[in-house]
Amino acid sequence: MALSMEEQRILTQIEVRLSEDDPRLARRLARHGTRRGRRTRTVVLAAAVIIVLAAIGAAIAAAVL
Repeated sequence: MALSMEEQRILTQIEVRLSEDDPRLARRLARHGTRRGRRTRTVVLAAAVIIVLAAIGAAIAAAVL
């Protein structure tokens, strides 16, 4: 659903005020939905899965020995 012109104007004002009040947070929020941000989350998630699987494998190997 598209925003009305008034809603878009209000959103733009909020974005400008946020950038002025807390530029660091504004940058983080702007980056959050980008392809780079999604790719970073995907890489971190994949690394976490690999670490968990390695730990499970090590535990199973230790139990067998």
